Amino acid sequence: MPTSRKLRVLFITSEVYPLCKTGGLGDVSAALPAALRELNIDVKLLLPGYPRVLASVKYKSKVAEFNELQQFPASTLLLARLSLSKTENIPVFVIDCPGLFCRDGDPYMDTLGREWPDNALRFGLLSKIGAILCSDASPIAWRPHIAHCNDWQSGLTPAYLHYHQGKRSATIMTIHNLAFQGIFPPGSVIQLGLPIESFDVNGVEYYGNLSFLKAGLYYTDRITTVSAHYAHEIQTEPLGFGLQGLLSARHNDLTGITNGIAINQWNPETDAYLIKNYTSKKLSDKAANKTALQQKMGLPVDADIPLFGVVSRLNHQKGTDLLIQIAPQLVKIPAQLVVLGSDQADLEHQLTMLAQTYPAAIAIRIGFDEALSHLIEAGADCFLMPSRFEPCGLNQMYSQRYGTPPIVHATGGLLDTVSDCSPATLADESASGFLFEPCTANGLFNAIKRAVLIFRDKENWQRLQKNGMAKDFSWQASATAYQQLYKSLTP
Repeated sequence: MPTSRKLRVLFITSEVYPLCKTGGLGDVSAALPAALRELNIDVKLLLPGYPRVLASVKYKSKVAEFNELQQFPASTLLLARLSLSKTENIPVFVIDCPGLFCRDGDPYMDTLGREWPDNALRFGLLSKIGAILCSDASPIAWRPHIAHCNDWQSGLTPAYLHYHQGKRSATIMTIHNLAFQGIFPPGSVIQLGLPIESFDVNGVEYYGNLSFLKAGLYYTDRITTVSAHYAHEIQTEPLGFGLQGLLSARHNDLTGITNGIAINQWNPETDAYLIKNYTSKKLSDKAANKTALQQKMGLPVDADIPLFGVVSRLNHQKGTDLLIQIAPQLVKIPAQLVVLGSDQADLEHQLTMLAQTYPAAIAIRIGFDEALSHLIEAGADCFLMPSRFEPCGLNQMYSQRYGTPPIVHATGGLLDTVSDCSPATLADESASGFLFEPCTANGLFNAIKRAVLIFRDKENWQRLQKNGMAKDFSWQASATAYQQLYKSLTP
């Protein structure tokens, strides 16, 4: 592929905030490319043309048509602009294929929570067009040096490029969550236009099926994960999820780069969602947000009672069941709990029943609400993240930035970004939250009790808050690390 001083990167992703977001991938897909562009890297996104994407991007123009990809419906490639702020825009290629992407629901499931039966074809098209744009078969003049693939949805791009006979870009595969692997029946190999020889243990085959993610991890030039600790965890059971052998064999190509956060979007000094903005120098103004949160969620207004917040998918990975187990004990401290999230219906139901049983202490909002998520980060005294595993996590960083010390299981990116509160770490001003191990209901509740003791010591609590607010969670360090990785792959 051509070289120049200015690196060109195609960032291939299935979601990007604010157009479409189901988790941290959406946030990263907006913030990391923006940070890379600040380093003078020419980054363009490649996205499926979901209805909201097509409706929201600006200055759309047709740049190519793909009518002869035998395995896929005809599609049009649009070039548009994603506006992240009044001054920040990112060029984005959008795949306009109504037959695959113009439907209700989220990117992966219908409105009833069922996975789209043609997801292999939908994200096979994303991967295929990504590969074409990153090769000498591209119909457009802009040729990237790097194809930066993200999670299973773009995992076939390195495989398609591996079997391309001409020139191609170097590839990077970023794992945001190894638990989601894009597994489909073996017949999908032919359906997606991959050569039959690729269906092998040294290829795309995964326990008799096709795995998009394994394909990406096997054929890519480099692998990254979203935190340093997670990069080690996935090379062994249980967090390798069947891919630990491959990842361990490729450990020299595997790098952990901890995510940052969008510090302009998540800033208590300027956050428009807050009732009152505040800084570490004027933490007393944070209290107005606690009052507003208690009022909004129908809880008694009480400045002295510890208020715990949760913004999360409600599932086993996130430790929602542990939260449910300790809720009656939490109420007796006494303390309050506010939860925002959705996912598993049984866990949603159990949380709803807890709120009905303890209406003066527990409040639940099922669904997603961006404004409320910001108010919880600012209004809660402490933030709970009992995840069994967490590749990186973002809310623990939001929480520290908002002076809301997080309580987290000592795993993955949580371990990399939260410093446990102890007499020693309070003394050296590094304490920023509470780590617990093992990941059990008792482990979680013991950490909560530790936090409550510090909460009642107002001087040390404020010291803990200020330590967290002083930490630098910007994308600058992460983007610089990716820049160096890109450079290592280009002549």
